[in-house]
Amino acid sequence: MWDRLIAVVEEQAQALLRTAFSTIVREAGDLSAGVFDLEGRMLAQAVTGTPGHVNSMAESVKHFIDIFPVETMKEGDHYITNDPWRGTGHLNDFVVTTPAFHNGRMVGLFSCTSHLIDIGGIGFGPDGHDVFAEGLSIPFLKLCDQGTMNETLMAMIRANTRLSVETEGDVYSLVACNEIGAKRLSEMMGEYGLTTLDALASHICDASRAAALERIAALPKGTTRNSMTIDGLDKPVDLVAALTVAEDGIHVDYDGTSGTAKKGINVPLAYTRAYTAFGLMAALAKGIPNNAGSLSVWHIDAPDGCILNAPRGLPVSSRHIIGQMLPDVMFGCLEPLIPEVVPAEGTSCLWNVTLRGQARKDNLGRHGFAVTITTNGGTGARPNNDGLSATAFPSGVKGSPVEIMEQAAPVVVWKKELRDGSGGAGKYRGGDGQVIEIENRFGQSMELLAAFDRIDHPPRGRAGGGNGACGTVALSDGRKLKGKGTQEIPAGQRLCIQTPGGGGFGKPVAGAAE
Repeated sequence: MWDRLIAVVEEQAQALLRTAFSTIVREAGDLSAGVFDLEGRMLAQAVTGTPGHVNSMAESVKHFIDIFPVETMKEGDHYITNDPWRGTGHLNDFVVTTPAFHNGRMVGLFSCTSHLIDIGGIGFGPDGHDVFAEGLSIPFLKLCDQGTMNETLMAMIRANTRLSVETEGDVYSLVACNEIGAKRLSEMMGEYGLTTLDALASHICDASRAAALERIAALPKGTTRNSMTIDGLDKPVDLVAALTVAEDGIHVDYDGTSGTAKKGINVPLAYTRAYTAFGLMAALAKGIPNNAGSLSVWHIDAPDGCILNAPRGLPVSSRHIIGQMLPDVMFGCLEPLIPEVVPAEGTSCLWNVTLRGQARKDNLGRHGFAVTITTNGGTGARPNNDGLSATAFPSGVKGSPVEIMEQAAPVVVWKKELRDGSGGAGKYRGGDGQVIEIENRFGQSMELLAAFDRIDHPPRGRAGGGNGACGTVALSDGRKLKGKGTQEIPAGQRLCIQTPGGGGFGKPVAGAAE
């Protein structure tokens, strides 16, 4: 039954991947999908998807059923939100939750998330002074009532995006994704003669929790600490963590972390918990399913008002810049406990190239173009192997194909190659970053909504390994660009990017090539 449930949620995710309009979803896999019981516990997640989406979505379903009790849900209903604090961390992520029925009886829920390229406002960048400037905000609403779409809500969504066709299409892809999951779940239950998921859900959660606690019990009790400094916006940001191993699980406290920023690199606590839990799962829970049971052993908190627990209303559009650093922070805490397991630091946060050009409305209702090209740097070297080059960790998304991006935006990608030697030296080398050159063929200036880090503070090596190379952002005429904020790329100019390399692991072997 467990294997079949995994197959169900993976088909759910593939339906979203294959029907999405956003290039960042259909080409890079920036999504999540999962099945939940009637209590809102995530039972299984699809392999396709990102930890930030999956682990924050795991909590968002409970918010849906608090507002829309399960006894009021009908077959054909769908619910939606993009609430950053009770969803997946910023407005560009739409979460759709759908009740699943078998033989006329509600048996569970399916939920999914995808990243939409444009939802109005200032766009997908860190320039906003508050969340209200960052785009359209959708509270928890009923999107579809027993098969009838909420046309008023759909009209509001279309009217508040520069890409009305793509955005509307993405909403329908989220609905279709959950409907596929619900259909396959009913088929599975019929084959196994199940009338409810209650017994299966309890077994999954109890077994997963017990397995995670068993791994934690093998660790020495006590508290370890780690800190990391990254570029931030107008000043560096310190990420400070204390990790305590206890009987009931692992407790993480981010006390000492920098306060909130004036612009949109702040992180809602839901996203902080999502990537912190992923780092702990990756290091300690290999082979254990990621669900409500295993996630319950991680107790994660951050002080009110710190950058990892941003109060409601602050700008959070680029929360991934900091949130995706947290697995590395956890690895630093775990190094004294499991020194031969955790890797060196990597690029960590995605180097997404978000480009936008304004033009007159076309015959599809689009106002210019907006596109996000997913790129990444090198991962940290491992205790027994080199790091991976040009690989997104911890997000797991794929790089955007050049051919697709050149069709989606008026650009030419002249160069996309490994940045040889950018990985840190060591017994095992860090993974290399990339060298990328993108020419503006728009005929006028286009905007770069920059959201990059590790330009001033490189990924650090571990156990005597060298640091990875810092990233750079510039134009082909030699002008350096800032790592964050909206800037112009003149017509005919090339955007020249070098993404960071990962840190090395262990002291370099004497006589070995560096």
